[in-house]
Amino acid sequence: MINRELFKKAEETVENLKAKGLTVATAESCTGGMVSSFITSVSGVSEVFELGITSYSCRIKNQILGVDNKTLESKGAISEETARQMAENVRKMAGSDLGVSVTGAAGPKGSEGHPAGYVFIAVSGEKGTEVKLLNLDPVSRNAVREAAVFSLFQLIDQYIKDI
Repeated sequence: MINRELFKKAEETVENLKAKGLTVATAESCTGGMVSSFITSVSGVSEVFELGITSYSCRIKNQILGVDNKTLESKGAISEETARQMAENVRKMAGSDLGVSVTGAAGPKGSEGHPAGYVFIAVSGEKGTEVKLLNLDPVSRNAVREAAVFSLFQLIDQYIKDI
């Protein structure tokens, strides 16, 4: 069953992207493709959606998304730096106006010394890259993932508001 509130937020974000004539590409880890899934569930999304990559392993974050191995080794996959590089690199890879990313610990257990619900989201575009740390209530794995996706849609909307 689809989360109606999250679907409505995805529709709003897609409409905002269309209104600004912007395209987007996604790089996801802990959300497992949920960002792309909700965006592509919106009719007419082909006007704005370029590419979606789900990358759980550090190897793929490095080899496909271009996250620096030094960053992954020193800061970890769950870090501001990794989220930043994921968003910036997927944007370049797709040639899109925006690149967005999410990486974190969905739970139920923590990861890399971080508790469940510790998630970074990022948006990258011509006005730079914004990264935000979320400390989400780890009620359940799916609740963390949905809250991260909703928060990313909010960050996208906020980012493009002034473009």
